[in-house]
Amino acid sequence: MKKVISVILFVCSTAASASGFIHPMDFDGSERSKKQVVEYVQARVRYDYCDSGLNMCQPTTLRMMEEENLDSFKRATAAEDREIMDQVINDYCYSGLDMCSYSTIWMMYQENLRASRQQLAW
Repeated sequence: MKKVISVILFVCSTAASASGFIHPMDFDGSERSKKQVVEYVQARVRYDYCDSGLNMCQPTTLRMMEEENLDSFKRATAAEDREIMDQVINDYCYSGLDMCSYSTIWMMYQENLRASRQQLAW
Protein backbone atom coordinates (compact mmCIF):
# COMPACT_ATOMS: atom_id res chain seq x y z
CA MET A 1 0.00 0.00 0.00
CA LYS A 2 2.81 2.42 0.87
CA LYS A 3 4.42 1.65 -2.46
CA VAL A 4 1.23 2.52 -4.38
CA ILE A 5 0.83 5.80 -2.49
CA SER A 6 4.48 6.68 -3.12
CA VAL A 7 4.10 6.06 -6.85
CA ILE A 8 0.94 8.18 -7.01
CA LEU A 9 2.59 11.06 -5.14
CA PHE A 10 5.68 10.82 -7.35
CA VAL A 11 3.64 10.92 -10.57
CA CYS A 12 1.58 13.84 -9.30
CA SER A 13 4.65 15.82 -8.25
CA THR A 14 6.38 15.15 -11.59
CA ALA A 15 3.30 16.17 -13.54
CA ALA A 16 2.89 19.27 -11.40
CA SER A 17 6.49 20.29 -12.05
CA ALA A 18 5.79 20.45 -15.77
CA SER A 19 2.51 22.36 -15.32
CA GLY A 20 2.49 25.43 -17.55
CA PHE A 21 5.45 24.12 -19.51
CA ILE A 22 5.57 25.19 -23.17
CA HIS A 23 7.55 23.06 -25.60
CA PRO A 24 10.09 25.47 -27.13
CA MET A 25 9.49 24.16 -30.65
CA ASP A 26 5.73 24.79 -30.27
CA PHE A 27 6.11 28.38 -29.08
CA ASP A 28 3.93 30.67 -31.20
CA GLY A 29 5.33 34.03 -30.06
CA SER A 30 1.98 35.35 -28.88
CA GLU A 31 1.77 37.58 -25.82
CA ARG A 32 -0.22 34.87 -24.07
CA SER A 33 2.53 32.30 -24.73
CA LYS A 34 5.26 34.74 -23.65
CA LYS A 35 3.40 35.33 -20.39
CA GLN A 36 3.01 31.59 -19.86
CA VAL A 37 6.74 31.01 -20.41
CA VAL A 38 7.68 33.80 -17.98
CA GLU A 39 5.28 32.42 -15.36
CA TYR A 40 6.65 28.91 -15.80
CA VAL A 41 10.26 30.12 -15.56
CA GLN A 42 9.55 32.12 -12.41
CA ALA A 43 7.70 29.24 -10.75
CA ARG A 44 10.32 26.67 -11.75
CA VAL A 45 13.24 28.78 -10.54
CA ARG A 46 11.43 29.48 -7.28
CA TYR A 47 10.79 25.76 -6.84
CA ASP A 48 14.40 24.81 -7.66
CA TYR A 49 16.07 27.43 -5.47
CA CYS A 50 13.57 28.08 -2.66
CA ASP A 51 11.17 25.17 -2.27
CA SER A 52 13.28 22.10 -3.07
CA GLY A 53 15.55 22.22 -0.06
CA LEU A 54 18.46 23.81 -1.93
CA ASN A 55 17.98 26.94 0.20
CA MET A 56 19.49 29.45 -2.23
CA CYS A 57 16.48 31.73 -2.26
CA GLN A 58 18.17 35.12 -2.63
CA PRO A 59 16.71 37.69 -5.05
CA THR A 60 19.97 37.92 -7.02
CA THR A 61 20.11 34.15 -7.51
CA LEU A 62 16.46 34.00 -8.53
CA ARG A 63 16.72 36.84 -11.06
CA MET A 64 19.96 35.46 -12.52
CA MET A 65 18.50 31.97 -12.96
CA GLU A 66 15.22 33.33 -14.33
CA GLU A 67 17.20 35.23 -16.97
CA GLU A 68 19.30 32.15 -17.76
CA ASN A 69 16.18 30.02 -18.20
CA LEU A 70 14.41 32.58 -20.36
CA ASP A 71 17.50 32.97 -22.57
CA SER A 72 17.74 29.18 -22.87
CA PHE A 73 14.07 28.99 -23.84
CA LYS A 74 14.58 31.60 -26.57
CA ARG A 75 17.56 29.64 -27.95
CA ALA A 76 15.61 26.38 -27.78
CA THR A 77 12.84 27.81 -29.98
CA ALA A 78 15.35 27.65 -32.86
CA ALA A 79 16.08 23.94 -32.33
CA GLU A 80 15.70 21.87 -35.48
CA ASP A 81 15.68 18.23 -34.36
CA ARG A 82 12.24 17.55 -32.91
CA GLU A 83 13.01 13.94 -32.02
CA ILE A 84 15.99 14.88 -29.86
CA MET A 85 14.13 17.78 -28.23
CA ASP A 86 11.14 15.57 -27.44
CA GLN A 87 13.39 12.92 -25.88
CA VAL A 88 15.21 15.50 -23.74
CA ILE A 89 11.91 16.97 -22.53
CA ASN A 90 10.58 13.51 -21.76
CA ASP A 91 13.75 12.59 -19.86
CA TYR A 92 14.03 15.78 -17.82
CA CYS A 93 10.39 16.80 -17.36
CA TYR A 94 8.33 13.62 -17.32
CA SER A 95 10.62 11.07 -15.69
CA GLY A 96 11.90 10.74 -12.16
CA LEU A 97 14.61 13.36 -12.65
CA ASP A 98 12.42 16.44 -12.13
CA MET A 99 14.95 18.76 -13.80
CA CYS A 100 12.52 20.53 -16.11
CA SER A 101 14.22 23.89 -16.46
CA TYR A 102 14.75 25.40 -19.89
CA SER A 103 18.47 25.79 -19.20
CA THR A 104 18.78 22.03 -18.58
CA ILE A 105 16.65 21.22 -21.60
CA TRP A 106 18.67 23.46 -23.91
CA MET A 107 22.03 22.20 -22.60
CA MET A 108 21.04 18.54 -22.94
CA TYR A 109 19.50 19.12 -26.37
CA GLN A 110 22.81 20.55 -27.58
CA GLU A 111 24.79 17.68 -26.06
CA ASN A 112 22.46 15.04 -27.52
CA LEU A 113 22.48 16.71 -30.93
CA ARG A 114 26.29 16.75 -30.90
CA ALA A 115 26.43 13.10 -29.79
CA SER A 116 23.97 12.06 -32.49
CA ARG A 117 26.42 13.28 -35.11
CA GLN A 118 29.41 11.42 -33.70
CA GLN A 119 30.52 7.88 -34.30
CA LEU A 120 32.94 5.73 -32.43
CA ALA A 121 36.24 5.50 -34.25
CA TRP A 122 39.48 3.73 -33.52
